[in-house]
Amino acid sequence: MPFYALGKAKGMIKKMNKSELVAAVAEKAGITQKETTKIINAFTEVVSEAIKERNEIRLVGFGTFKVRSRAARAGRNPKTGEQVEILAKEVPVFVPGKKLKQTLMS
Repeated sequence: MPFYALGKAKGMIKKMNKSELVAAVAEKAGITQKETTKIINAFTEVVSEAIKERNEIRLVGFGTFKVRSRAARAGRNPKTGEQVEILAKEVPVFVPGKKLKQTLMS
């Protein structure tokens, strides 16, 4: 039984690692796991390079990979309770698309 069917059939959440993703995509696409690994590696490299250059990758229906800026803010050291300044930074984010969100509703 494929990974994605197993989790849904038992009504539980299972984390998928890269090798399980490769196996599932290879089976779904009807290609070898070696070819699938190359494709997934290329995809992650392209997304990483785009994010590094502050670009967005928009996959209609699936979602958008982009960079979001976080403003500087005040925080507290949990051990001492002392107030500390948390610096502004940019973080990579994934915003799910409409179709992806709808799959959770069905």
